[in-house]
Amino acid sequence: MKTTMSPEIQAINLLQQYIQHLGFSPAIHFELEGCFQVNTKERGFSLNYPEINQQLVRADIDGELVAEYWHNQWEYVSLFNGQSPLKEAENLTRAIKIIPFILGKQGVIKTLIKPVVWAGDKGKLVKGSSEIFTNETRAVHIPNAVQLNVSATDSLGDNIIFDGGFGEYLQQCFIDTSLNCCLLYLPEEEAFERLALKSKYGLAAELCSPIDISGGHQGSIALYKEVGKHNQAMGEEPLLYDHNNKVLISQQNWQKTARIEHRLGASSLKYNAYFNIIYALLNLIDALEVYKQGRCRELLRKKTPRQDLPCSLYDNALGTNVGAISLFENDSWFSESLNKISCRMIDAKNNQLPDQKQLGDKIKQMVLASYQQKLILSS
Repeated sequence: MKTTMSPEIQAINLLQQYIQHLGFSPAIHFELEGCFQVNTKERGFSLNYPEINQQLVRADIDGELVAEYWHNQWEYVSLFNGQSPLKEAENLTRAIKIIPFILGKQGVIKTLIKPVVWAGDKGKLVKGSSEIFTNETRAVHIPNAVQLNVSATDSLGDNIIFDGGFGEYLQQCFIDTSLNCCLLYLPEEEAFERLALKSKYGLAAELCSPIDISGGHQGSIALYKEVGKHNQAMGEEPLLYDHNNKVLISQQNWQKTARIEHRLGASSLKYNAYFNIIYALLNLIDALEVYKQGRCRELLRKKTPRQDLPCSLYDNALGTNVGAISLFENDSWFSESLNKISCRMIDAKNNQLPDQKQLGDKIKQMVLASYQQKLILSS
């Protein structure tokens, strides 16, 4: 019996094939933050991360859990196992479902995969420090992010992010599309409350999560080459250790780890990994087509202004602030880009699937469907 492939899987397969047709291989990896709660009587509780990660391996998920900055916060980190973007979407989708079950077996009473964990920790940083806390125990509302790392390799397997201005141009592509497509990575109302945490609650010193669309190597859409977000050297590889396993000599191979990191996504059970992979691949294709023409540096803008994200999913009553739903609904880049690539692949292979020429329109409607239903019910 033939199984019908879902539209989003059709789209990712098609985009992967198109990138291969261009002569490149895409590399996309997720990072997702979350928190957990345990019985308040249980002191000194810690997760058994090695056991958790063994279970993820057994579930065929290319990722692992590590401890994060805040108390009772964890991070799911994708492993670089050479998985395709489609497999990466499957990995995150399955991880979001299985992690609460795995943590529950270790005594966690609630696993929180949400944009904000309200009063998730306590503390206030000493002015000018990022590590030392005062004795003040005010509540800290923890923002949880989904980050998307994107790069591409050529036919020789070499990362092209640093070549010919490709990384800078790919960054520009993401900056240009992130506003109108923010519904994809900010899928619920609390995601917009997450953006306002630092200003609304005076937590600018304690929280480093981005709040607007910006570039550079420290912005919300960051280009990492020689240095990373905290100005740390990228791609350091140990060469020699001492008897205490301390690194004595290392080399920097930043060319291997260079990438774009899209840091604006909010952790959510509504976050759709497949839609976000499609979004990433469409941006990657826009940049690759310019790269093949050797025009990345030529088409780079000299300066990219910061852009504010919307305040809500919804337009405000006065019509002065447009919400994420309207921005995506009124945007044509996402659906038309996918439609255009579908048509090219159909013409090349002459093996059209039903409605494949309108695949972009179909997926756009899939994204909007649940929000439109809610708007109808509330009107």
